[in-house]
Amino acid sequence: MNDVQLCSKPDRCGSIAELEPCEAALNLYRRALAEGSLPVQDSRPCLTALRLVSRRPTEPDVVHPVPPTAAAVSVFRPLKEQLDRFHRTEQSLQAAFARFDAVYNDTRTREEPAFTLLVGATAIGDTLEAAVDACREELLTAQPGGGRPVEHLGDALDRDMRLLARGTHQRTIYQHTVRAHPPTLAYIEQVVAAGAEVRTAAEVFERLIICDGKVAFIPVSDDRGAAALEIRHPAVVRFLAQTFERDWARCIPVDEQSVADRPAAVMSDTQRTILQAIVAGETDESIARKLGMSRRSVAVHVRRASEQLGSRSRGQLGYLIAMSGVLGDSPDPPTGPPSA
Repeated sequence: MNDVQLCSKPDRCGSIAELEPCEAALNLYRRALAEGSLPVQDSRPCLTALRLVSRRPTEPDVVHPVPPTAAAVSVFRPLKEQLDRFHRTEQSLQAAFARFDAVYNDTRTREEPAFTLLVGATAIGDTLEAAVDACREELLTAQPGGGRPVEHLGDALDRDMRLLARGTHQRTIYQHTVRAHPPTLAYIEQVVAAGAEVRTAAEVFERLIICDGKVAFIPVSDDRGAAALEIRHPAVVRFLAQTFERDWARCIPVDEQSVADRPAAVMSDTQRTILQAIVAGETDESIARKLGMSRRSVAVHVRRASEQLGSRSRGQLGYLIAMSGVLGDSPDPPTGPPSA
């Protein structure tokens, strides 16, 4: 029955999906009903396909009409049987997938979640402490914001010295401004002497902690102590580690001999970042927040740049910096400085 044909036109048969027998077929069926039979050669394929005519063994040369209700039962029976088979197959497949779905969900619920929101200083601190204490191979940290609070440095020193003593490799990125913060410098001096690596940059993209390349912690908002995200998704942790490595390669190392120094490269990097921010139109407050330094320190750098370039306003200072070439750019010839 998959290839039943109906007469769509008087001269040929069409697909069963059309369900429109031709006028010739309808007239022949009417004739068969009126005469009681038709010669075989006068019948149409659609009449036979729809079981509307039948042949008797004793009368092989003629066909007899069949009531449509009876023909429909004969035509639909195999279709219904096929639908029933499809339905039983569907139910069987649904039951099979349901069992696999149960295994999948059970396994996933036993796994550690890829992302966990930690709310509040206590939850963040306890989770971080457990993850760092479990760190065995390498601890990567990025600490923006300049010098660290003195009350935090004692606990950090005890923890980090334990890690270093058991052979855990530790690398930390700070901002250049920690070189002018004696408590943080004292901490750095001790961990560097114990084998840690510390580097500084003018800017640190965000606070980040990665333990053994398996779990990472990042803040959820600018209020870093309010909430943090614990990340265990391998692809995301890998991405964060690559971001750390990219910044690490651009940072300036802090070694035992230069812990208390402010190398020329550090000052140059800090000054350049401040000058770039001035050209971009940033305020002293936003620059200070970005570099982890006080607003007053930024103002000192801005004043010195103004004096060196002879600027009489903030807008003129940005213009003169951009035109001076001190940032290593190749500006177009100026059309004239802006008015003060």
